[in-house]
Amino acid sequence: MSPPPVSAGALLSPESISAAGLTSERLNLPLLQSKMKTDPSLYEPELHLLLRHFESSLDLFRHQSALNPSSDPVVAKNLGDLTMVLAHLAPFYAEELKGLPGKIAELLGSDGRDLPSSLRLHLVQALILLTNRKIVELEETLELFMNLQIIGDRTVRKLAFSHVVHSIKRMNQKHKNETKNRKLQNIVSKLLQGEEESRAKRALTILCELHRRKVWFDERTANAICYACFHTSNRIRVAALSFLLGYENVEQEDDSDESESEDESNEKPHVILSKEDVYKANKKGTTASKKKKKAKLKRVMRSMKRQQRISSENSGSNYYSPLTYLKDPQGFSEKLLSQHKDGKAKTERFEVKMMRLRVICRTVGLHRLILLPLYDDLENYAKPHQRDVTVLLAAAVQACHDMVPPDAVEPLFKSIVNSFVHDRSSPEAITVGLNVVRELCLRMPLLMNEDLLQDLVLYKKTRNKGVSIAARSLISLFREICPSLLVKKDRGRPVNPTARPKAYGETSVATDVVGIELLQEPDDVSDDNDDMASDDDVDDVAEDDDVGSDVSIDDVVSEISIDDDVSDEDDEVADEDGDDDVVSEDDEVADDVSINDDEEEVEEKSEKKGEKRKLDFDAANASLRALKKLAMGQNKLVLDQADAILSNEDFKRIKEIQAKKEANDALVQHGLRNTDKLSMKPLDPSKLQAHVKRKMTKEERMELVKAGREDRDPYRSRAAVKKKKTGGTSNAEKQRRKKAPMAVSRGKARSRNQNKGKKKKNNPAKQFRGRKAWK
Repeated sequence: MSPPPVSAGALLSPESISAAGLTSERLNLPLLQSKMKTDPSLYEPELHLLLRHFESSLDLFRHQSALNPSSDPVVAKNLGDLTMVLAHLAPFYAEELKGLPGKIAELLGSDGRDLPSSLRLHLVQALILLTNRKIVELEETLELFMNLQIIGDRTVRKLAFSHVVHSIKRMNQKHKNETKNRKLQNIVSKLLQGEEESRAKRALTILCELHRRKVWFDERTANAICYACFHTSNRIRVAALSFLLGYENVEQEDDSDESESEDESNEKPHVILSKEDVYKANKKGTTASKKKKKAKLKRVMRSMKRQQRISSENSGSNYYSPLTYLKDPQGFSEKLLSQHKDGKAKTERFEVKMMRLRVICRTVGLHRLILLPLYDDLENYAKPHQRDVTVLLAAAVQACHDMVPPDAVEPLFKSIVNSFVHDRSSPEAITVGLNVVRELCLRMPLLMNEDLLQDLVLYKKTRNKGVSIAARSLISLFREICPSLLVKKDRGRPVNPTARPKAYGETSVATDVVGIELLQEPDDVSDDNDDMASDDDVDDVAEDDDVGSDVSIDDVVSEISIDDDVSDEDDEVADEDGDDDVVSEDDEVADDVSINDDEEEVEEKSEKKGEKRKLDFDAANASLRALKKLAMGQNKLVLDQADAILSNEDFKRIKEIQAKKEANDALVQHGLRNTDKLSMKPLDPSKLQAHVKRKMTKEERMELVKAGREDRDPYRSRAAVKKKKTGGTSNAEKQRRKKAPMAVSRGKARSRNQNKGKKKKNNPAKQFRGRKAWK
């Protein structure tokens, strides 16, 4: 039987108060708390008094709650204050207060829903304080904090949620403790798999938030979120599907927030460095001005490197979705599709059905699965009158890849063409249809035949700009992948006239290192423009030195002077050899390749010494990059036939040459499409619609004009602007306003009057009319 409650006045007697060095007027808990922290051993009697007071207040509160649900607020306030004080003193009195977390957790676990809101908040804050001080482990209180989120108190729910997220994030900040993480994940996953909807919803929210913050960024968390799509509760299923579909949007928003906090140099993506900028930074101006120019050059180089890094991060190479961590993607997609065809799914909302189909298509595209019944279901929804048809068509495009048989997708393809692209359809529908056909043929070129392509190409003559743009984009696609399907006048100048798509199941097996033959080819020395050479030099400077040191800038300037000297010597040699021995740059490249490949041809070429000398200087004059190559020698490009081992530099060289070739193809074809990463990055449905800049109305033009006047000062005349001068009057104004002596002013007035009289007499335009008759 518990002892009878003791009042606070009996416990805190005048003797104990005086022993603590306090008076009754100045007694308060915060002051006592601060004094006990400064000297814990001296205030141990006061700690025992506080503990007895806490236990008596706790017993009193429980007795009052048992008799009357609406307990005394004074007792609840005293209990909350004592709990907070003891929680703050727990690190200083570890042995005496080791049972405090258990009592607080027991009170919150048994009567958490019936406690007063203020007392409940104080108890939760005290328990969070004890957890942060590592007096109690998070594994012991995690389930309690998960239960506190469903009691209906909004403040406590937010506090418990933020505490769980930030505690796990802080725990994994320096290094990841897999043992603790596994225990916590098991607790949350167990709550997610339970039948209770409210607890499962909070557990899913915790998992999604930690996965989005990249704290629990592993397979266990991703699979737990993905398999929540099969929960018995409809709300849990919808929440999991929406997270899987909206993860890309969340990542884009985070990237945009980070990009806003970057330097102002990021807001100007088109930064161009020329040879003149490098020269001025080193050769023109005073020492102080050159120092400023060099610093500006360094900032520009850092900005360019930062832009390249951001663009590479935003590319599809590092794209991620939680669906990529699925352990059984085929079973996951089949189970979702069977759930979609189930009778219960017919009663679901249309938005939920579309979300489920989009997740299935996304999984099929990411893992390159073969799910043939999916395309029949998509065919039923691919109609122009269907709601959110562009979103559905974008999902259908993502579900198509080269591993799917073309016969399975052909009914869907024909249905889209017949439903969207015909003469009686609206221009918007025709545009969407042509864009979908283009995206499907980009992934599966075997779907298109010659007759259908020629019919679709005729829409390029349509007066509607969106339709004509979509048709021309289809033409440009087949100029790359299969020009033979186009009519001769539509082929243009393709990159590879004999290109054809691979047959179904056809693969190219590499028998050697991919791109090893590129090491035997020389660089493309076709850069005759000085500006292009200067851009390459500045790029080399930025690659060599991240900060852009002064030495690298001087190297660029020295290379520029070397280039000029070599060009002068080249002119002299050309004059000596004569004008008949002119050799083009392509011949130079071919001769260099033949020299490296065949020894017999080297001996034949060695007889023409003058021609060899001219070739070297022509290559040196072509660009600074060729000059560097000639200075370093051709030995780096020739493989060691004895061991045939490639170094890291060789692999980097292969990647650089491949990138150059792709860039050249893109310049020829006005755009490059990398089909290897199409299935990784999701397709934006808005890209399937027409984006034509329409003519603005008068109201829109007026709004644009008014928006441009916001930062402009109000209109004033030029005279008013002149009068309002901040720097004082000018010398001419002072001379004009200067007061002259009276004799000078009278002389000026007299001469002015005389000049007026002379002008009147000498005016030939005015005639004498004679005297008037009536005078």
